[in-house]
Amino acid sequence: MFFKLKARAGYWLARRLFHWSWFVRQPRCWSWLEGQLARMANLGDVDAQSFYGHILAFRGVGLGAREEGVRLLRLAALAGDGKAAYQVGVISLAGTASKAPDPDEAARFWAMAAKAGHPLAEIKLKELAARGPLDN
Repeated sequence: MFFKLKARAGYWLARRLFHWSWFVRQPRCWSWLEGQLARMANLGDVDAQSFYGHILAFRGVGLGAREEGVRLLRLAALAGDGKAAYQVGVISLAGTASKAPDPDEAARFWAMAAKAGHPLAEIKLKELAARGPLDN
């Protein structure tokens, strides 16, 4: 109980400090901030999984960080986060170093995002349908 409360308080503070550019530029501060975000994401908080997943997937250093970001985004998307579902669709269509592009998976995640109310998901679904099947 105490550890979850401590994790929530640390996450709340980290989200506030994330917007202070001078704080984020300090290596020790960034390391602390990442620890708070990772702890909350590992506890299963969907908002933390989405937020930290975006950071790792698009700003992470190294393949491992990016793969972990995609994993966290996928977890958040499956839990109903529309923004994460949209990004997983974009990543699925583009492919990663370890996975080939998958338009069917992209369509599935964009459908989830559209259901959650993401404004661009419907447009991406229509573009994908207009493009037709891919020749493999």
